[in-house]
Amino acid sequence: MSVQPITILFADIAGSTKLFEKLGDLGARTITSAVLGALTEITRQHGGRVIKTIGDELMCTFPGPMAGLMASIDMQRRVHGDVIWQRDFLAVRIGLHHGEALLEDNDVYGDAVNTAARMTSMAKREQIVTTLSTIRGLTNASIIRTRHLGDVRVAGKQHPVEIVDVIWQEDTSNVTMVARAIRLEDAPAGQKLSIRVRGQLIELSSGSPPLGLGRDPANQVVIDNEWVSRNHALIEFQRGFFVLTDRSTNGTYVRLGEDDEIRLHRDSLQLRKSGVISLGQATDKDPGSALYFQCSG
Repeated sequence: MSVQPITILFADIAGSTKLFEKLGDLGARTITSAVLGALTEITRQHGGRVIKTIGDELMCTFPGPMAGLMASIDMQRRVHGDVIWQRDFLAVRIGLHHGEALLEDNDVYGDAVNTAARMTSMAKREQIVTTLSTIRGLTNASIIRTRHLGDVRVAGKQHPVEIVDVIWQEDTSNVTMVARAIRLEDAPAGQKLSIRVRGQLIELSSGSPPLGLGRDPANQVVIDNEWVSRNHALIEFQRGFFVLTDRSTNGTYVRLGEDDEIRLHRDSLQLRKSGVISLGQATDKDPGSALYFQCSG
């Protein structure tokens, strides 16, 4: 038993009640279990730990607020980018808070848990709500975009708590090649992505889970260089295209076809045709660690 600062996150599936009415217990449970499975995998990719599932809600912890915030953003993008889950009008509501909590018998108790649960109750579909104190505790808060929501009362706290929502949707206003929203009926079918890295061939289809890239051994592609972040980047299929999302310190360098190499940092890019991906530094500095990709279909 110990008390320590930790980030608590709750992710609740919205829309599941109507899904059970529409598909029945077995059909709906199969789909919601798949959503919870995807959220669990994202939790682990960011160094988090699942404490428990409560119905259609996931409770997990992270060592620090940045890991929890980046995981929450990836959770929203994962669910929002799945055509089947969107067809069934599923979404997630996420609330999180960083603070002191009691860890005992693989469970978590205390003020931070109550506050995180209150944040979740405030969140709407496709929304991430957290406390302003969680954001202020970040050393690099500038990469997280937020919007002030005012003050709320939290049980057990004498004073109101300032809360914000985290803006996770892509901001493409100043970037020409970032993945943009498209109509589902325009999405090409049968897309495949082949990646060659250090003699290994990886083939992804539209149904493949997200591909993690980074220094952490839990990633599917491990690049153990000092300039590579532990969970550096992610490649996943979103609305008909494969999308590369950087979440690193040093950025990801990408060359599409014969275009000039660009640096992607805390942003996403639609992969098209063929090209090269280099984690943390330009391709010419370490071509042996680069990922060579080819889109088809």
